[in-house]
Amino acid sequence: MRVPKIQREQVVQAALALLDQDGLEGLTMRKLAQSLKVQAPSLYWHFDSKQALIDGMADALVDTVARDLSKAASWEDRILQVAGELRQALLRHRDGARVFAGTYVVTDNVLRTSEAMISAFVQAGANAELAAVYSFSTTYYVLGFVMEEQALGPGSTLDLAERKRQFLASTHEKYPYSLAASEAIFSENFDHRFVIGLELLIAGSCQHIRTDCAQSH
Repeated sequence: MRVPKIQREQVVQAALALLDQDGLEGLTMRKLAQSLKVQAPSLYWHFDSKQALIDGMADALVDTVARDLSKAASWEDRILQVAGELRQALLRHRDGARVFAGTYVVTDNVLRTSEAMISAFVQAGANAELAAVYSFSTTYYVLGFVMEEQALGPGSTLDLAERKRQFLASTHEKYPYSLAASEAIFSENFDHRFVIGLELLIAGSCQHIRTDCAQSH
């Protein structure tokens, strides 16, 4: 059996570099093979399709998440840490959130991240099934937030200043509450916005757990 000239990790790292350069739409197996100076069959030895490659990339994206969690930390702080680390991991690469979304990869990196979130919600008082729902909801929040953040970040073709001008003109007479919230809506302080939204999710989960526990007794 012929041994491939490249290793699986080399393919994943080259794919991530190509992702940064051309975005998800520009990532093709042909371009990847060219960047590695190999023939396509060498790639298919490791990944039999582009989706399999994306799964491998998704796994690599979260290789740093939830590796150093304090056992003494509260469940709320653990959620804040894991969600924050997930956000930063996805932000390291262009279209990182889009790559990760919907992959459902079953690897140690992904399972470690999921386990950290689920166990935190169990610590808060939820059963495993409900904790999984909270974990999914938190992950969906992170993914959606990062997609928005990356769409408005470096390389974006969106003229945010022009959009704000149009927004102010449109809301001036008809949408007073939106007008009053304009600074918050167009704030580029993503760190602050992220934490506020995450704290709301945590508070809502806490209240739901208390209600669920009260109804079950």
